[in-house]
Amino acid sequence: MEVPLRAALVGWLAADPVLAAELNAVAEEAPARAALPWLALAASASADWSTKTHRGREVRVALELHCRGDRPDAAALLANAIEARVESLPRGQCGFAVAGIQFLRARAEQRPGNARAVLLEYRFRLIAA
Repeated sequence: MEVPLRAALVGWLAADPVLAAELNAVAEEAPARAALPWLALAASASADWSTKTHRGREVRVALELHCRGDRPDAAALLANAIEARVESLPRGQCGFAVAGIQFLRARAEQRPGNARAVLLEYRFRLIAA
C-alpha cells in the first residue's frame, strides 16, 4: 500500500490549482531539472497496521519543499497550502482506504544562495480495500 499511497499523494498534490500555480514541479523524487520552487516526496517507510480482519499499513511520508526567500517566513504560505492539501486527501483510494492522516513534524532550514527547504512529515494509516 505504500507505493500506491505515494502515487496517489503526488497526483493529489499536483492536481491542486493553487499549488500548480505556485510550484514548478511536484514529483516523487527530487526533480532532475526544475526551477525553484518545487515539491518532492522525499522518503517513506511503512509498518504493519493490520486488524484481525483486514490488512493495514502505517506509512510515514516526508515531503520536501524547496524554494527561495530572504525572510524566514518565505515558504510559510506555500507550506500551509501543502499541509491543507495533504490533509484533504480523499479517504477512498484504489485498493486501499485512508483511515487517518496525522501531521508529525516539520523542519525548515536556510541553505546557501537564499535557498530554503521545508520538510513536512505525515503518518497515514491505511486499510486494504
